[in-house]
Formats: sequence, structure tokens, C-alpha cells
Amino acid sequence: MNYQEVLEEARKTIGNYCKACNICNGKACGNKIPGPGAKGNGDTAIRNYDEWQKVRVNMDTICASGKVDTSTELFGKKFRMPVFAGPVGAVNLHYGEKYNDLSYNQILLKACAENGIAAFTGDGTNENVMTSATEAIKEVNGMGVPTVKPWSKEVVHDKMMMVKESGSFAAAMDIDAAGLPFLKNCVPPAGSKSVEELKEIISEFTIPFIVKGVITVNGALKAKEAGAAAIVVSNHGGRVLDQCPATAEVLSEIVEALKNSGVKILVDGGIRTGVDVFKALALGADGVLIARPFVTAVYGGANEGVKTYIDKIAGELEDAMAMCGAYNIKDITPSMIRIMNR
Repeated sequence: MNYQEVLEEARKTIGNYCKACNICNGKACGNKIPGPGAKGNGDTAIRNYDEWQKVRVNMDTICASGKVDTSTELFGKKFRMPVFAGPVGAVNLHYGEKYNDLSYNQILLKACAENGIAAFTGDGTNENVMTSATEAIKEVNGMGVPTVKPWSKEVVHDKMMMVKESGSFAAAMDIDAAGLPFLKNCVPPAGSKSVEELKEIISEFTIPFIVKGVITVNGALKAKEAGAAAIVVSNHGGRVLDQCPATAEVLSEIVEALKNSGVKILVDGGIRTGVDVFKALALGADGVLIARPFVTAVYGGANEGVKTYIDKIAGELEDAMAMCGAYNIKDITPSMIRIMNR
């Protein structure tokens, strides 16, 4: 199965909102909700993709040849490459009835683990979303990262207990989900968290905690103060607020602000190819998350579809590294990219 075949199959079953486009750039889905779109006009999702295209790679093959090694480590776990499937919740609401959260996560987590990476899982208003996610993580011996939304203190505690029981090697909170309409209507109130509130959540559990949804230097410093082991530079895929900067635009300054802090830096938003992964690493990220194309991969070919996409990304990353003179992840430097006019 090749990637084009995955896309063609996905279009038959993925529902009415996602179009399983050849290029997943946010333009066809726009502001369609439910679905992969945004509550505004989708400006930020489109910008996420477009800004990565302004980062170009500096090909240089006047160098010693060697075998490329794309492997990396995160929190003591070794992975085939610094790429992780991003969290998606309520899949049948957003992407059609072919899968529910349990069946989607079972396929995604298993296929990712078998092919050398790990998947983040999502959360939602339906309690079964987190239940299904943590059950699926147990089945792959903890090789997944459950992502809890910023609910009220009591709800976060209950969900984090489920996370703990799953045996996952890390946990995450997509703090930018505070901008989703259903969180604003929660009783008790949910949404944004202060540094102290985050610190309390993080200190209660021993596994590494990832704060997802950081888009400013100030936000990154506050996540560090709260005790985050890692952050994800993210604007929730451009779904929660129009007119945000793209993640590619702010990544470098956040990397600089957290230099030598020990906080790992992941990034998502519009990253679609192995070359995009290379660009993110050259800008200083320790790894990337990719969400929507993994949905397409599951709907287009289940385990085989996910394997096809992972192999595609890995091959593109390996090729970019070889053509720029980087033979392991640590060899990738800012000098290997050029940022065009912005």
C-alpha cells in the first residue's frame, strides 16, 4: 500500500468534514466544526502549514558519507525517529462512524509501537474518550501519552488517575484546549490554569508531564516554572483562535528561552513530511507531533495505513539528513536551513 492509496481509501470513509487532501494544509476544511476545522475562519491552521514552507533546507553533500541514524530518546524510551502521532478525541464525531475512540486508538497505538514511535491520545466531554484511550495504552504496555484537557481540578484528578493506571511513560495536558467552546460551559468551571494550579497537578504524579499548547516565550517559562518535563509548541492545530502566529514562527525564540533548562521541546502544527520534521529539528525542537495525517492513515488503511505514513516520514527524514550532511539527529543544526522572507 502506498500513501496515495491510503488517501484514496480514506476519502471513502472519513466522513463529511475532512477531505483527506493530497496536501493537508487547512484550506479545504476551513472552519468546519465538527471536524478538523477551526472555530474561526481557519487562518491559523493555514498559516501553520504555509510558514513551514518558508523554511528551506541547505543541501550540502560535500561531506563524509555514512549511514543515517534517525533514532532518538525521550524520557528514557528509544524511538525510531523524533516523531509522534498527535492526540485526537471523539473521532466518530469529527471523522465519521467507521471507528470509535477505542478502535481508533487501538489501531493507532499498536501500529505506532510496532513501527518504532509512540502516539498521544485525546480527551473529550464523553468519559469514554479517556477510558478508551487509557485502555488502548495498557494494551501496548504504556507506549502512549494520554492528553488530558484542562478540566476542573476534580475532573483532572480523576482523569490523571486513569492515566496513572494505564502505565503510560508520560502524560500531557493540551492547555490551549481552554479555547474550545465546550470547556467554557463546564460546571464546575474549566479552562486556563495558573502556574500554581499546573504545579499542583504536575507534582501529584511521578511520570513526566508535558504541557501542550505553548505559543509564546512567556508561556514556555511559566510551563517550566510549573515543573513541566516538556512542552509542545502548539496552537491546537489552529483550531482555537484565529490570527495566532504559526508554530514555525515562534519555535526558535522558545528554544532560546528554554536553553539549558532540561525541558524538552516538541512542536506541532502543519508538519506534514519528513523534510518538515528536519526543519523543526534544525530550529531546535527535540521532536514533533503530527495529528491529522495519522487520522487519514487510520481511516485509509488501518495498521497498514499507519505503517505506510510512518515509513514515508522516516524515509523523507533520512533523505533530508543525508543530503544535508547530518548522519544522526544531533548533527542537525540551524546552519542546515534557510528561512525565506516573512
